[in-house]
Amino acid sequence: MTDHKDYYQVLDIERTADQQAIKEAYRRLAFQYHPDRNGGEAGAVEKMKEINEAYAVLSDGEKRASYDSLRHQYGSQAYDHFRRSYSDQDIFRNSDINQIFEEMAKAFGFRGFDDIFRGAYGQGYRSTEFRGPGVFGRVIVFGPGRPGQQTDRTEVQGKPGIIGKALNRAAQYAFNRVFNLVAGEGNDLYDTITIDEHEATRGGKIAYLDEKRSRELTIAVPPGVKEGQVIRLRGVGDGRQKKGDLYLRVEIRRPLLKRVREFLKV
Repeated sequence: MTDHKDYYQVLDIERTADQQAIKEAYRRLAFQYHPDRNGGEAGAVEKMKEINEAYAVLSDGEKRASYDSLRHQYGSQAYDHFRRSYSDQDIFRNSDINQIFEEMAKAFGFRGFDDIFRGAYGQGYRSTEFRGPGVFGRVIVFGPGRPGQQTDRTEVQGKPGIIGKALNRAAQYAFNRVFNLVAGEGNDLYDTITIDEHEATRGGKIAYLDEKRSRELTIAVPPGVKEGQVIRLRGVGDGRQKKGDLYLRVEIRRPLLKRVREFLKV
């Protein structure tokens, strides 16, 4: 059965829209139809899936050019022809959708990218994103594709198969060491500390609760600290003979209306 879906209509944008307009339209719709704002209502979930797919295609120059070429050839039947060649994995490869979902999660307390995609697309989907010294892997979504499409590929920095899997493992290790609350080599620990805007501006002593180790520490926050800045506390990590360090990444809590405006770029 032919599907007459149009990606431009899904995002409610003109066919001449530039990349900024595409991203702004998607952010607005993603916030509007986020499942956590709609109680998981089935209609909102399906709408979210539609706008995810449309954004992933139109925000990628190569995929957009392919889709536009098919629109020129087949008109309203372009979508069906496009999906014969592009699996879900192909569509979402190298997309920054995961980053946008994580921005919403941090700003509004919504569930993150992995939870939303598993809920919307099923347990057959999973994602990986790795960042670490010398290694970077973009998010990839796996899942059942259309008949005849290969969907079991693994990719990090464009390298599939065994090489990609090896890099995945190396990158996961690097990612865990940098930004997760883990005790890696050297017994260093990693976590986040959330402060409000006034505390970020004036700095001072801030209480930090390490729930995992049932301890409370007093953190000296420098005046004018920025979002994402890391505060290092020497000698308060794990270890028996020699203590490692504790690295705290700063997150700044903002009023809801301001967070909405920042996210929507109004």
